[in-house]
Amino acid sequence: MDPLLQHLERFSEVLAVSRTPHVSTWDQATVRRALQWARYLHHVYQRFCSHESIRTTLERRLHSLRKEGGLGAGPVPELTNFEALAHCDILLSLRLLKNPALGNAACHYLLQQLFPGQGVPDADGETLQDGLASLARRGSAVHMLRFYGYRENPNLQEDSLMKTQAELLLERLQEVGKAEAGDPGKFLCSLWERLPQKNFLKVVAVALLEPPLSPRSQGEELELGSPQILREGSQELVHWLLGKSEIMGAFCRNVPAGLLTLVAGRHPVLSHAYLSVLTDWSRHLYYDLQKGVWVGAESQDVPWQELYTRFQSLCQAPPPLKDEVLTALKSYKAQDGDFEVPGLSIWTDLLLALQSSA
Repeated sequence: MDPLLQHLERFSEVLAVSRTPHVSTWDQATVRRALQWARYLHHVYQRFCSHESIRTTLERRLHSLRKEGGLGAGPVPELTNFEALAHCDILLSLRLLKNPALGNAACHYLLQQLFPGQGVPDADGETLQDGLASLARRGSAVHMLRFYGYRENPNLQEDSLMKTQAELLLERLQEVGKAEAGDPGKFLCSLWERLPQKNFLKVVAVALLEPPLSPRSQGEELELGSPQILREGSQELVHWLLGKSEIMGAFCRNVPAGLLTLVAGRHPVLSHAYLSVLTDWSRHLYYDLQKGVWVGAESQDVPWQELYTRFQSLCQAPPPLKDEVLTALKSYKAQDGDFEVPGLSIWTDLLLALQSSA
């Protein structure tokens, strides 16, 4: 373990120096050795990704190195956890390419490694430029999700920007799912914590409508952005929402009624969860005799008009979704006393309002 930790320390120093003027002294051999060190750590990641004790030891050392920095050059913010070892060659290459102090010969050698014609695969069958392209896609996806917010558009599912963000999210989920020790749920939680949440939920909703319900040729099934990849990512989103009740509640509250109805129609398991959330919201309201309306006891309670709008949207959906919602409302009304007089049961009043608007 000691040699491995020493190797990690040396490479941390190399990464720290790679963004300083010291790289002006680097030649081709220095760049080659640095890349070899980076690729060795990539193999360490692959070998020990499921070895908990070694992962913990290496992460502990990485945390201490982050505080210490390397050769007085400061900390290495990109090298913070065990997963970062999988991309050490990419981190090093990006730092060197951004550093104007890198000499011409060393820079030329690095470019040859990055773009050697058709690409020279490593032992794992992936070229370094493939890794850089993948990293660029990830950066683009997060950038779009973070900085390109919700635009006023009544049909978000048709918004070109939203659809682009949704496809990028689904492709990234598929990449995470295929990676060793990849955890799509953990990745989604990190996005939830980092990104504007209301906009992110709308992107999730649009993503849940991908791929469109139209036939595609079989040859497209394995392409990036293909129906197969989009379906896999969509299922990860469904599992994530169902496993997080707080996020599911926020999803139902912040996604427009029409868009959420489309999602419910596409994913029956989500339609059941959505109806359960609406039912819970409805039971928090009471009838105010003076105002003659259903109101919430708390400020965060969903108002009557929003409940009505969401139920109305569901009841305008094609069968079987419409029939399921009406059947549920009639069942709740019967359980509540089957009143026909307004103001006694919220289910009676919802059904009466829906009938008058039909």
